[in-house]
Amino acid sequence: MGIRFVIYGALGWCLGIVWTAVEDRVRGKATDWRLRGQTSLWVFPLFGLLAIFYEPLHDGLRSLPWFMRGVTYVLGFWLVEYSSGWLLRKLLGECPWDYSDWRGNLQGIITWEFGLVWFGLGLALEPFHDALVRLTPVLEATLFP
Repeated sequence: MGIRFVIYGALGWCLGIVWTAVEDRVRGKATDWRLRGQTSLWVFPLFGLLAIFYEPLHDGLRSLPWFMRGVTYVLGFWLVEYSSGWLLRKLLGECPWDYSDWRGNLQGIITWEFGLVWFGLGLALEPFHDALVRLTPVLEATLFP
């Protein structure tokens, strides 16, 4: 599971950088095409939690229709995003991400407008998770002979 935690964490960093670069350009915050994205070091452990929470959830939901799985993923992502954002705000004085300028936000920590994004990501992670489970023994044997 440790290897998958690291892979999910790195995936989170990459997705965060790509997302913010495109978002800033589309929303007019960036007027050039350098597409400079950004993320926070805190994103790594948060996405790493996919190995701990998402994987067993996915395994338990496999028999459900795709729509029900997607809705469950959205609720799970929002729960983790809100609780971790709230906790980081309490510990650090601010949350590393801020959705205050989005219409449907809850205390700037989550936004309802990302519901479809989380829905799609949750479903897209299903085959990714399955592939990682198959690759884990190979990665472990290669990295820790």
